[in-house]
Amino acid sequence: MVTINSAENALKSVYLGAVTELLNTKVNPLMTKIEQTTSDVWGKEIRKAVSVGINGGIGAGDEAGSLPAAHGNSYLQFVSTLKNLYGQIEISDKAIRASANDRGAFTDLLNAEIDGLLKASKFNLGRMLYGDGTGLLAMVVDTDGFTMDVSDTRNLIEGLAVDFYSEDTPVLTNAHILAVDHRNGTITIDKSATAIDPGSNMYVQGSKDREITGLGAIFDTTKPLYGIDRSTSSVLNPIKNSSTGALSETVIQNVIDRLETQAGSNVDFIAVSADVKYAYMDYMAQYKRNIDVMNLDGGFKSMSFNGIPLVYDRFVPDGTMYLLDTSAFHLHQLCDWRFLETENGNILRQSQGYPVYTATLVKYCDLVCDRPNGQAVINGILT
Repeated sequence: MVTINSAENALKSVYLGAVTELLNTKVNPLMTKIEQTTSDVWGKEIRKAVSVGINGGIGAGDEAGSLPAAHGNSYLQFVSTLKNLYGQIEISDKAIRASANDRGAFTDLLNAEIDGLLKASKFNLGRMLYGDGTGLLAMVVDTDGFTMDVSDTRNLIEGLAVDFYSEDTPVLTNAHILAVDHRNGTITIDKSATAIDPGSNMYVQGSKDREITGLGAIFDTTKPLYGIDRSTSSVLNPIKNSSTGALSETVIQNVIDRLETQAGSNVDFIAVSADVKYAYMDYMAQYKRNIDVMNLDGGFKSMSFNGIPLVYDRFVPDGTMYLLDTSAFHLHQLCDWRFLETENGNILRQSQGYPVYTATLVKYCDLVCDRPNGQAVINGILT
């Protein structure tokens, strides 16, 4: 007979390992390239000493002359707060009782909840990788009842729970997106939007300024990074090639060569928006060139530029191409994905005042790039 205890045992012993593997390797092609580690985690913070340049104790001299003076390595201290990532599943008491004498039905119930959690996590983790850590999804352009025009829909999906802020003041919280019209740039929510003024910003529920340090933060050179003012060290400033114009192999290779020359980087991952993907395909077709396709870890496929994966991702801004040396990225974590447990070790908890049980997955982590100057972005690509 299926009970709460047997459901908990299944979640702990069967589902947790599978869910962890999927979240770490199947979420996003970029995630599969990033090493996950528990090193450099101190309490609630990541503190990482990053070497700058090379050891200066080298030189040439006379046969009987003095030896080069010793110079140790130079370091920067990166500091970042561990971010709290959560995911919840919910099972009603009625559903548990209805399937109590049918293990197959209960297994289907758990599978459906886990699949829903994985779909939501895949979307949000992928979005955060390319985000700026603020949780910003889009800006409100205009409102009409329950419908609104927004600046961008690439970060939006039906079912997402969102908050709206006017600067730092919340004006509407925990609204659910019912429909997204990507073609016309509009969305419909389940609450009246009359209190939301044009220019307000939309964030994932409860996530404002609490997400991991994604590529958006690394390439936003107007703000400090890992607690350090960027003007103090060139290591903190990636290459930004703006107003590029027409895309060509020469444009891409020029940036790759600059990264290798200036920072010793080995670009092994290129991420592009949809319009840039099509621009690259058009360029190759114009010169009757075949586009190579390669298999990536995690079961992903991508185009290839001179043996480097060229991956389309919906979360890359329009007209943009990221050129990355992923060996410089690490996801520092306190632990891998775990279920929150009560003091009695229970993971399924009844929601107070409701006939439902919830289980919460959690991971404490943040993304750190050891060499921001070894990464590049090409903006303003004409499509």
